[in-house]
Amino acid sequence: MTGEPAPARWNDLPARVASGVAMLAVGALAIWWGGLVFAALAVLVTALMIWELSLMTAPGRRDEALGLALLAGGVLAVVLWLHMPFVLALLALPPVLGALRPRRDPAIFRLYALAVMLTGYGLVALREGQGLAAIAWIVAVVVISDVAGYFAGRMLGGPKFWPAVSPKKTWSGTVAGWVGAAFVGLCFALAGGGWALVWLSPLLAFAGQMGDIAESVIKRRTGVKDSSTLIPGHGGVLDRFDALLGAVLLVLLVVQIMPLPLAGI
Repeated sequence: MTGEPAPARWNDLPARVASGVAMLAVGALAIWWGGLVFAALAVLVTALMIWELSLMTAPGRRDEALGLALLAGGVLAVVLWLHMPFVLALLALPPVLGALRPRRDPAIFRLYALAVMLTGYGLVALREGQGLAAIAWIVAVVVISDVAGYFAGRMLGGPKFWPAVSPKKTWSGTVAGWVGAAFVGLCFALAGGGWALVWLSPLLAFAGQMGDIAESVIKRRTGVKDSSTLIPGHGGVLDRFDALLGAVLLVLLVVQIMPLPLAGI
């Protein structure tokens, strides 16, 4: 058990649940609808994440952060609209331009901003190219592994996973996330997908956890607790979707090597 008093361990739960349910409802509707609705949500979330990242690495420069956010959303919208491989290079525009301005760790900003842009594009590309099941699987793995990790970490405590970077993450929560992800993979396999989903899902969860760790590194280096206060109980958009970055980037890599075992769903 942890030394943290029981009420303190759960005092953010009501806000987390309420915000989580609202985000799941909006996200599920957009994922099911697809097309312009899902693309618009991806553009909005990408722009907000770039806004938060810019403010974390260059505090106080709100006009600049807003400009980069608008640029990121506009660039992603153009890339999705033109739908041509040669325009993908435009996704690097916000990261490169943002890193040209004085800010803390410009190289880290450039890499993480590029990951954000690729994730926004990847979500829409995977929804169009791989179908509804692919996005549902990714989101289910990320959500269930996060929920399993949250409750196991709070209830069981134990040794820290990487205390120098993310003091709250424990091995119990990390492993619980992998187990929860494997369960999601099993459910999708039983629903008609391939059995490879059972081992792919924990890898996806691990990639998501690394996305979370990467954002934790940025927050520690910039001295902020949350990326923003946009989402009650969760902090900012980056705080909520950092795991999705790692997961989507891994799936984009996987589909270059093998077809996703989701054809039967």
